[in-house]
Amino acid sequence: MSSDRYLHQLPFNSLFKKESTRDILTLNPIINPVRAEAEYVKVCVYDYKDGDLQEYDLADVQETVKFKDNNHVSWINIEGLRKSDVETVCSLFNIHPLLAEDILSMNQRPKMDDVEGILFCLLNMLYYNEGNCTVELEQISIVLGSGFVITFQEDASRDVFNPIRDKLKIANSKIRQRGSDYLCYALIDMIVDNYFIVMEKLGEHIETLEEEVLKANSPRSLARINQVRKELIVLKRNVAPVRELVNGLLRSESELLEERTIKYFKDVYDHIVQAFDLTESYRDMMMSLQDMYINNVNLKMNEIMKLIAIVTCLMAPATVIGGIFGMNFERLPFLHNRYGFFIAVALMLIIPVWMLWGFKKRGWFDNLPKYRSVK
Repeated sequence: MSSDRYLHQLPFNSLFKKESTRDILTLNPIINPVRAEAEYVKVCVYDYKDGDLQEYDLADVQETVKFKDNNHVSWINIEGLRKSDVETVCSLFNIHPLLAEDILSMNQRPKMDDVEGILFCLLNMLYYNEGNCTVELEQISIVLGSGFVITFQEDASRDVFNPIRDKLKIANSKIRQRGSDYLCYALIDMIVDNYFIVMEKLGEHIETLEEEVLKANSPRSLARINQVRKELIVLKRNVAPVRELVNGLLRSESELLEERTIKYFKDVYDHIVQAFDLTESYRDMMMSLQDMYINNVNLKMNEIMKLIAIVTCLMAPATVIGGIFGMNFERLPFLHNRYGFFIAVALMLIIPVWMLWGFKKRGWFDNLPKYRSVK
């Protein structure tokens, strides 16, 4: 029996209830996951040269062939993935079939390839969902060729490339005066810059969570800490490999990259290193926050145990005195004394009061828990 048949027989759905955990554990590179065909595919082309810009919305991917070898710089953006469309575009632009498989892949690790005169970059665009405080991702593939850049997006409803579209509409913008390699840099740089926006919002959530832990140490805070830690894992898994991707572009000897464009990729490399360091800082903050929560719980438990110990000590004299005078012997001191009961009660009260004075003198009441309502 092959390894993939073994894998499918494992009861992942019963062992792991979280869908994201099941997706990670069932991921096997020798099994090609089935990608759902997009219901809607949008093909948008920006074709420019020498100050002239033409924008096209194409109905069929077959029409993109006219932008091949037209001595212009063409950005072909395909939103929505269908296997037939991807294979058609790859065939028209001489893109290797292995790259077509990478474009159609799912849960792929960000990477860079140089195959037969084509530079291929695969990475994820990140979005922050403020409704449920989660990091969402969308896989994007960037294909750089001679005079063209083709981008494949999964979701046709959102991306981070609107600032680039706005710059393309400005006649004297730098992006209009450079080649396709600079356009590729601009796309990757925009994706990396958006990482900082996601991390900024996640950082604000961490600060709010830190204040909540300091003010009210509730079990709900621990659940939120664990949620943020999972989102940081998602963030790190998508940010860290991009450093290798950009480094691969810097070390590439491809003729598609001009010497003057390399310095811009160095700037992207600096940004992604900074983003990676920031994710590590957030991770350390969450570890410290979790330790703070556990320490607060332990401190609260110690204070409660201290209070219980004090109450137990105060009740001990009454228990001892009541136990002695409650024994069934014929002769006990003060058994028939008319003031025996009052003497015993007085001792039960005086001794705990004396003990309270001793405890307070030693500072036992300084750190007792102060209960308050939590809204």
